[in-house]
Amino acid sequence: MKRSLTTFLLILLMSVASPPSQADDTPKAADGFTPLFDGKTFDGWQGDTKSTWRIEDGAFVAGSLEVTVPRNEFLCTKREFENFEMRIKYQLSGTEGFVNGGIQFRTKRIPDHHEVIGYQADLGKGYDGHLYDESRRRKMLVSPPKELVEKALKQGKDGWNEYLIRAEGSRIQLWLNGVQTVDFTEDDPKVDRKGVIAVQVHGGGKAIARYRDISIRELPAAAVE
Repeated sequence: MKRSLTTFLLILLMSVASPPSQADDTPKAADGFTPLFDGKTFDGWQGDTKSTWRIEDGAFVAGSLEVTVPRNEFLCTKREFENFEMRIKYQLSGTEGFVNGGIQFRTKRIPDHHEVIGYQADLGKGYDGHLYDESRRRKMLVSPPKELVEKALKQGKDGWNEYLIRAEGSRIQLWLNGVQTVDFTEDDPKVDRKGVIAVQVHGGGKAIARYRDISIRELPAAAVE
C-alpha cells in the first residue's frame, strides 16, 4: 500500500511540473491523402485574392449573385503535381448567364494572363462529370451520358458534390460522388503530364463557386506505365 501511494504521488508531481503540450493544428494525412487547403488561409495557393477569391466557412469562394463575373479567374497551387488522386468538394449557384466553374489539373498558367491551359474536371448544368481541355484543344474530351451524370448528382449532399480525380501516366479518370464518369487515355505524347491544380469561377454569369475539403495522394512513379 505504501509503495502504491508513493507511485501515485510521483505521477501527480510529474503532471504538475510538465503541463500538457498545446494542440497541434497542423493538418494530418488521412488514408494517404494530404490536405492542400487548410480552410483558413491561401497558403500554398496563388491568384487574385484581392478582388476575386475569398475564404468563407472553410471554402475558397469567388463570384457574386448580384454582379456578373467579368472573366475567368483561377486560384492555383504553387506546387506542380504529376501522378495523383485528388478529392475536392464543390458547390455552384447562380441566377443568370453562364453559371460554371471547374477544377484544373496538370495545368500551366499562361504567362502575364488570367487564363490557364490544361485538363479540367468541368462543373455546372450540363457539364458536371465532363472532362474539358482548357485553352489547349478547347473542347470536351469526354462527355458522359446524361443519365449517368443525373444519377451521380443525386448522391450529392446539401448542394455539395465531390470529385475524385485520378491522373496516372496517360490515363485520366473522374468520379462524381462515387460514380465514374470519365476514363480517358491521352494519345498525344506532347501533352504535359505535370502541372498545377486550380479552381475556377467562369466569367459571364451571376454565379458563386465554392471549393473545400481539397486533398491529394501522390502516386509513386513505379505505378506509372
